[in-house]
Amino acid sequence: MLSYFKLLVPFCIFFCCTSCKSQAILSDKLELNSSATNDTTFVNLKEYTSDFVYDMKYATEDNFLKTKVYDCAECFLRLKTVKALIEANKKFIEKGYKIKIFDCYRPLDIQKKMWTIVSNPKYVANPAKGSIHNRGGAVDITLVDSSGTELDMGTTFDFFGIEASHNYPKVSEVVKQNRILLKTLMTNSGFNSFDSEWWHYNLKSGLNDKVSNAKWDCK
Repeated sequence: MLSYFKLLVPFCIFFCCTSCKSQAILSDKLELNSSATNDTTFVNLKEYTSDFVYDMKYATEDNFLKTKVYDCAECFLRLKTVKALIEANKKFIEKGYKIKIFDCYRPLDIQKKMWTIVSNPKYVANPAKGSIHNRGGAVDITLVDSSGTELDMGTTFDFFGIEASHNYPKVSEVVKQNRILLKTLMTNSGFNSFDSEWWHYNLKSGLNDKVSNAKWDCK
């Protein structure tokens, strides 16, 4: 019995370490419709398609925080969010545009870091409650044309003023139409818009997912 126990201990240690490690590292899955991958699994969007443009603002100092909070620029999301986003992007591509991504899933530790820098719920969601970004169901986006030029949306990304609201009337007709185009195709693809931020979209089916602190490896 003692010898059996000695053999069992290393196995248990290995299993526990492997299990803990798997909670900290997100998955790269290449099969979009693979039955082996749960819809709520975190995956890297870049592993599924090359049809998006990226400008991951929080992996740079070019953001309202004026500091880099991500170690590297990656776009991880729940698999179901990736599926819906790819379908939305196909619709934009048919019209001559592509989605440009500013932010995706945000680990809770990053939310806490942002809250420490700017402790104002007007700008940063309180990590005590968490945000849809922490659930892997939110994206911050805009559109670019065939030359890669961003469409005029009236304000820059993360402009926290009334001018960034979908309902703000004092913008040009071009801006209105650009915002309508973005909102219409995104809401038709399973996302909700966020009234005060033209760039922010939540996957409707992801609102009740758990807040996560899973992290990815920087390669």
